[in-house]
Amino acid sequence: MLWFQGAIPAAIAAAKQSGAVFVVFVAGDDEQSIQMAESWEDEKVTEASSDSFVAIKIDTKSEACLQFSQIYPVVCVPSSFFIGDSGIPLEVIAGSITAEELVNRIHKVRQMHTLKSEASIGIGSQSANLVSNPCSSFEHNNTSENSQARNVELCETPSTSPDTQSSFSIGGENSGHTSPTQEANDCSDERVMSHQAEEDLTVKVERLTKKLEERREEKRKEEEQKEIKKEIDRRKTGKEMLDYKRKQEEELTKRMLEERNREKAEDKAARERIKQQIALDRAERAARFAKTKEEVEAAKAAALLAKQAEMEAKKESSSRERSAIARIQFRLPDGSSFTNQFPSDAPLEEARQFAAQMVGNTYSNFSLATMFPRREFTKEDYRKKLSELELAPSASVVLLPAGRPATSVVQSSSGELWKFLGTVLYPFFAIWRLISNFLFTSPPPSQTSIRSTPLEHTNPTASGSSENREGVRKRVLEKRGEDFKKEGKIYRLRTQDDGEDENNTWNGNSTQQM
Repeated sequence: MLWFQGAIPAAIAAAKQSGAVFVVFVAGDDEQSIQMAESWEDEKVTEASSDSFVAIKIDTKSEACLQFSQIYPVVCVPSSFFIGDSGIPLEVIAGSITAEELVNRIHKVRQMHTLKSEASIGIGSQSANLVSNPCSSFEHNNTSENSQARNVELCETPSTSPDTQSSFSIGGENSGHTSPTQEANDCSDERVMSHQAEEDLTVKVERLTKKLEERREEKRKEEEQKEIKKEIDRRKTGKEMLDYKRKQEEELTKRMLEERNREKAEDKAARERIKQQIALDRAERAARFAKTKEEVEAAKAAALLAKQAEMEAKKESSSRERSAIARIQFRLPDGSSFTNQFPSDAPLEEARQFAAQMVGNTYSNFSLATMFPRREFTKEDYRKKLSELELAPSASVVLLPAGRPATSVVQSSSGELWKFLGTVLYPFFAIWRLISNFLFTSPPPSQTSIRSTPLEHTNPTASGSSENREGVRKRVLEKRGEDFKKEGKIYRLRTQDDGEDENNTWNGNSTQQM
């Protein structure tokens, strides 16, 4: 098959110019389209359609197919359209057929096209003769407008023309033999007939005009109804689209919620499985290491019991050692003191004799007493053991000179209390003195704390305690210089940044000397 290679308008123009049948083959990608294309490519079909046919092949997915389907609806694919000169399809082949059947269809379409062309030529010649005869008979009697109206009327009603022609022919035959009266009658008859023809023509024109107006009104109403229907369809379509979109959104939201709930349920189930697996692992681990743990705990318990027993034994031995020795501190009325150790089963008289030896003639006659709890020992108590008097393993005993009131004991004890408080608060007083000296820029006064002991033959333990106190005071005074840095008469506190770099010297070329 020789397909036209141009566009559809060019193919239509070529078909009209040559008076051929316009063939349109709409094909797709399916199997039937392939079979129909093979039928069109057959040699017999090519020979049958070589003359009087202009064929074009279009694809269903092309724009040309869309434009063609707006004029000629394409019901199925493949389809073959045979279109005549007037634009009316002579034959439509739907689907796929064999090459032989296609050749028969082509011959049939060719015959139909030939008959229609001959009929159109004959009708055209007859209409030309009918229009020319009445126009020539009435061109001298009426004006141009009436003659045109008559031509239209005569052309529309050709059945009345034979009567008029016969009447005119009869008058013409007898015109040579008529008298003047007959001629007058003939003229009057012609006038009456022409007048009647004019009236009939006017009525017909009015009738046609009225019909045209009615058709126009009907067409206008139809157009209005079509517009209203289109608007209703458009609104309906818009509403349906909105409903469809809303339903889609609702379904999407519903699916999202279901997906989220499903994910949450899956996550929850996964967490539960993990928790169960962890619990199982713990149970297995506990069961696996139960014996080892019990053994470790038993070993720990045994070690703890052994350690406790050892500690108790040490405590008992230390308590025995401590209970075997009684360490007693003797305090004198002047504030001095001395210490000595005695066996816990020794009588109190032994301790009194030791104190008398240490005091000498300073306190010739004295008695012993404790402050906490307040108790003054009698002669009967001197015979008792130190452990019975609750003076073991350590105790503090006050020497009370004979003949002094009890208030002196209270005063000495209060003196000891003040002495103890002074020792505790001494660092704070020292700091206060340093701050006051720093503020008032006065040199710190020399302070000496010399504690005189009235007794030259005191116990070595008492002298050792006083020497310790003096050493502590000296260390505090020496530490004063470390906390403060003196620059002339100005004192400033030392910080962590103060190092040995400030004591270094510098030579002329900016080199540090250590």
